[in-house]
Amino acid sequence: MNRDEIFKKIEIERDSRLITYITGDKSPFATKIGDDVIPVINRHLENIGMQKKISLFLYTRGGDMLAPLRIVKLIKSHSNEFEVIIPLFAQSAGTMIAIGANSIIMGKLGELSPVDPKTGHPFNPRNPDNQKQVLEVSVEDLNSYFILAKEMAGVKDEQKLEIFKMLVDKIHPLSLGNIYRAFRMSKILTEKLLCLHMDKDKDKDKIRKITSELTGDICIHGYPITRDEALDLGLNIVKPDIEFEKLIYDLYNSYSDLMKLGIPFNPNELLSSNKESENISYSGAFIESVGLSDQFIFKGKVIRGIRDNKPIIDININSQKWEKVI
Repeated sequence: MNRDEIFKKIEIERDSRLITYITGDKSPFATKIGDDVIPVINRHLENIGMQKKISLFLYTRGGDMLAPLRIVKLIKSHSNEFEVIIPLFAQSAGTMIAIGANSIIMGKLGELSPVDPKTGHPFNPRNPDNQKQVLEVSVEDLNSYFILAKEMAGVKDEQKLEIFKMLVDKIHPLSLGNIYRAFRMSKILTEKLLCLHMDKDKDKDKIRKITSELTGDICIHGYPITRDEALDLGLNIVKPDIEFEKLIYDLYNSYSDLMKLGIPFNPNELLSSNKESENISYSGAFIESVGLSDQFIFKGKVIRGIRDNKPIIDININSQKWEKVI
């Protein structure tokens, strides 16, 4: 079956209209969730019209944490019910989109992740001579630092000020403030997304539990939250039957084969032994519905050359943007 045929089968099975949002993980063409998709998704929603249910088929490694609230609210403005279908990864910002849905259909390989914001420290204290280096620091790194000091070094509560001063000596205070601001924002956004389909008062304990787990209690950013764990958290997880799960992975595989997800880019494959350059065009992200396709397309050139008396291959990207394909 081609993708349109799979789309239609999924729509019949779920009694909904389907939109796919796939971001790529293939360097140097990796893409992330961002605000630039809002008008693109809106094009598909306007074409679909108001629906009783919309299903979003989602594969992503993450992205901008402010975009999910806008995406979810936009989709909900065009439907009475919103569900997310997850074949494999819906990490970080992808998890935030998922928790804003009324239900989450997860395949057996489906994974959510904690929402653990990171920020870049202006230089790497392990190599202060290189001011261009950036050290990524997350709120869980900071929490773990204080837990380590308490549990392993026996630091008392009254000594916390001293170990905080030691931290400030290594990381700029504004960077610490930025990390904490991102942490607070992730908690606020998580609660807002859950409240789009939960009762703020009636479900307050469940909302608090899910928020705490996703934004702090799970201390490893890339920790895979499987569908059983997501169900235990209190999320509305739907396990597909065998036939529908096959449809899910047929659709995922059609994108995976096209984008070669998880396979490193090898520019040598594009250049024959007697060719010095080759134009490239690669679709790094897809947003599709029946009859419409938007792709985030990288265009450029692979060039063979010599640097420091050694053969090299350069990749020059001269264009990267969303384009209407259909």
